Amino acid sequence: MTAGVVVPAFRPDPERLEGYVRGLADRFPVVRVEVDEPGAAVEKRLAGLPCETGVVAGRRGKGAAVTDGFEALADRADVLAFADADGSTPVDSVADVVAVVEDRADVGVGSRRHPAADVRSHQTLARRRLGDAFAWLARRLLATDLYDYQCGAKAVRVGVWRRLREHLYEPGFAWDVELVAVAGALGSTVEEVPVTWIDRPDSTVDPLRTPLELLPALVTVRHRAKRIAGSRLHGAVGEGSTALVDRSEEPGGEGTR
Repeated sequence: MTAGVVVPAFRPDPERLEGYVRGLADRFPVVRVEVDEPGAAVEKRLAGLPCETGVVAGRRGKGAAVTDGFEALADRADVLAFADADGSTPVDSVADVVAVVEDRADVGVGSRRHPAADVRSHQTLARRRLGDAFAWLARRLLATDLYDYQCGAKAVRVGVWRRLREHLYEPGFAWDVELVAVAGALGSTVEEVPVTWIDRPDSTVDPLRTPLELLPALVTVRHRAKRIAGSRLHGAVGEGSTALVDRSEEPGGEGTR
């Protein structure tokens, strides 16, 4: 199987991004960087890297960036994966997530909280507690039971992606959990994969604002997953939003590159 990896990035560190992309390119035949607000230094580095690029001057959000990247690679890859640009999930662990999809699962989900995960450096206590609380709540609201919904490494079979894509609406960090919830609602097999994790304290993820934004999104994602699964109660409430793939195709949308 051919695997394509998307690296979503927002104002990334040029040196770290270069090292991570080169490592990914050594392992995977296709790597695509989707970068928002890159700055001149990042654009200069990207020009010399063995990857495709999608550059946007504004901020799409992680979910929208990964969606654009998957759409750009979908006709050329059997497995679509993404890995966050801060490199917290090493290349070998990204390969482990891809391998379970190549072997058996429809969706592979990297996990920092799995008992077999190898956490080399920890998040701050506050971030760990907020992450634990979110995972606890997600397990109670969603049908797919995981240790970790937000780790920045996931993979999906391209045929499964084509079924999922029209049900994904969250442009930001909630996209991760939405992908998992929708996959479960559609009956896809989701397998959690323990990864090596190296915390990046200078990440662009806001440790307070992001969890607060994720909570209402989690409730919305639960509703969508229930509706997809055939719940009469949730089906009675219509979907007023536009799916990410349709937003990209609208006049004035970012489009795929």
